[in-house]
Formats: sequence, structure tokens, C-alpha cells
Amino acid sequence: MKIHFIGIGGIGISGLAQYMKFRGHEVSGSDIADSFITKKLRKLGIKVTVPHSSDAIIDQELVVHSAIIRPDNPEVLAAKTKGIEVLARREALPFILGDRKVYSVAGAHGKSTTTAILTSIMQGSAIIGAESKAFGSNVRYDETTDTMLFEADESDGSFLNSNPHCAIVINAEPEHMEYYDYNYELFYDSYKSFINSAPCRVLNAEDPFLSKLKDEIDAQWLYPSTEIKDIEFILINNEPHTRFTLRDLGSFDVWGFGNHIALDASLAILAANESMDIEDIRTNLLGFKGIKKRFDIVGAQDDRVIIDDYGHHPTEIKATFESVKEYASLKGFDNITAIWQPHKYSRTIDNLDEFIKCFDGAKELIILPVWAAGESVREIDFVEKFKRYNLTMADKITRANNTITVVKDDIDIEVLDKGLIIGFGAGDITYQIRGTA
Repeated sequence: MKIHFIGIGGIGISGLAQYMKFRGHEVSGSDIADSFITKKLRKLGIKVTVPHSSDAIIDQELVVHSAIIRPDNPEVLAAKTKGIEVLARREALPFILGDRKVYSVAGAHGKSTTTAILTSIMQGSAIIGAESKAFGSNVRYDETTDTMLFEADESDGSFLNSNPHCAIVINAEPEHMEYYDYNYELFYDSYKSFINSAPCRVLNAEDPFLSKLKDEIDAQWLYPSTEIKDIEFILINNEPHTRFTLRDLGSFDVWGFGNHIALDASLAILAANESMDIEDIRTNLLGFKGIKKRFDIVGAQDDRVIIDDYGHHPTEIKATFESVKEYASLKGFDNITAIWQPHKYSRTIDNLDEFIKCFDGAKELIILPVWAAGESVREIDFVEKFKRYNLTMADKITRANNTITVVKDDIDIEVLDKGLIIGFGAGDITYQIRGTA
């Protein structure tokens, strides 16, 4: 088919587009601006146009768009005028994934890491919401098997259409509540429907919501506090690894630091163990090298380390920051600087009390302007709310080599060149801290 993807620069839509290209379809797409992703897609032979324009719609047979695309988008309107079928991402998933044996990973946080870990363990195609360092992409295509390792997204309800053979749920913490009209019953019912749609289920028994389902849902229930033991953080070839024992299955090493990494890996191990020998799993797990923008070490020398992390929800930031403190201790650093770019006004305000607790242990906290992601500006008194920290409010950061410069009102106000420096956020902070902004 000829398929056009609107919003192809987004990590989720780009994954679907690449996968359909690998399956032999003629794929095109568009976005509002060029990016690293759109440039990469062009190198794969996908025609990408910028910005959105009705001229992009020619003779395609299907148009798929991301959740944020409005009904009055010129390409949506042009497609409908031409009688071309138009589907939102969630509506297109049954067509894209319908004939695959899908291992579908869901959760408010940890799903990219868990999916990437599963991809290191199992054969099969994969679509992840982040770039796996093991194969340098968010998509892997394997035509030798019908297995699909898929990061399922609850933000637009699309996980309900992922046709899971195995539903893997790390947590069901409320997130993206604007999509669910802040209706918690609807949110939790969606998770329950997702789980019930899969014949195979691997679930975190200690998640507050999931634990309520133990008497009614047959699943592999993981009890992290008692079944994941002997957790220790080690350096292997100067890279961070977590070593742990899972049930009676022995010891495992996985790239990354933190109890949450052990949890993610354990869920992936149990899901894979349905069809794989445990020794093969143990060996293959060593192939996981982390994912881009998750505890991503982007600069290192003897007296400093710079880390980029996608964390934008308080639970994931707090978990990662605990790992940062462990890593700093092993590296001999006593100076941790956290740089936070809040993502969305709605998320920041809804979770403000928890965000305030995230950065305990930072010698300095630098807060950048909120990355609005299309939302209207709302007032947040960061100076008052975060006064417990050694706080710096800044406009941006720049990088030259392994030195970070903090900028306010077009004036360089601070240079960061010692200790551990970590940036958190899902906006353009990743480009700022890498020096590619």
C-alpha cells in the first residue's frame, strides 16, 4: 500500500512508518519541522515533507496521523476530500500489528527500557518509543519470525489496540489524564481491558492498582520486594550495571543502575521465559546497552560526567536520581548538578508536590522554562516552590566539549565543568545538553 504518516517526526509515528516501510509498503510522511528523526527517515528512503501541506496528499491509499494532529490539518482535509481513509494512530494499530505475535509493554514509566531489554533477549521485530543503543534505532525488523516486541502507549488509549499475545505491565500510575478527562475509573478500566485482551500476562504485583486484580486475573505476578534479591550496582568496563537475583532463576547483570532497572529486566525475563531457556535469556541480556536519553552518558572524563535523561514524570525522575547518586559515589564524585526542563504545564502542576521531592541530594538544581508541548502558558512560582534547593532559574544551557554553560537573559551566568551533571526532560533539553541545539 501507499501509506502517509502525519506527524512522522514523532518517535511513535516514526516507528510505525519505518516498520511498514520494512514490510514493503510505500511510505511517506510529514511534520511541522525537520528534526533528527525526519532526516534519518529520508536516509531510509521515506519521502518526508515539511511543513504540513495538502500538496503532500497525492494518491496514497491510507493516511495515519498522531494523536496531536487536529481535524483541520490540511493533509487530513485533503485526504478526506480525495476519499482516502484517515486513521488516528490507535485506529491504525490493528492493521499494522494484527497478524503479529505481540509482546506489548505498558506502564506510565519504564516501558521503553523494558521493551528494549526484551528486544535484547528475544528475536523478533520491535517498535520502541526510544532508540536502542544495541541497534541504533527505535525499530528492528526481523522477517524470520512473527514475534513483535512493542512499546504500548496509554497516552491516547492506543495500547488497547495493540493485539497483545503477552501483556507486560510495569505500573499503572495515572498519567496523561487529560486524554481520560481526569476520569480515574476510565483510566484504570482501560488498563484492565488491555490486560484481559492478552492470553499471556506478566504483571507487577506490588503496583497499587494492579495488586487489586490478583484475585480475578490469572497472570505471572512478580513480587519485586521478595522475588528480586541481592541487588548491587557495579561497573563493568566502566559502564553502570545492576546485578540481581530473580526468584530461583539465578543471578543476572543488566546495563543501568537502579532497583527500577532490576524490575524492568525481571518482567522482561519472565515474559521471555514463556518460550526461551533461562540460560539463553541470561546471556542475551548482556546485549542490552541502554537506550538513548535514558541515563545516557553523553560526556565523560576523569573529573566530570554528563548524563541526558528523558525523565519527565516525578516517579521516574526520583528513581533515576537515586541511581545517579549511586553512580556518583562509585565514580568518586560528591558534586551532583541537576538540570530540569519541566514538560507540559498540566503535568508539572498536577504533580508539583512530587516534583519538589525529586532532586534531594543535588548540590544545585537548575530549572529551565517549561517545554509547553502545545499547551497554553500557566503561572508556576518555581522560585518559591523549590526554595529548599540551591536553585538557579535559567533560560537555556549550551555545551562546548564537556563543559556546560548556563544562560540567563543572554548572559552566561555559570559554567559547569566538575562532578556529575544530569539533565532531565522530554523537550529540547536533550539537544541542549548534547550540544546539538
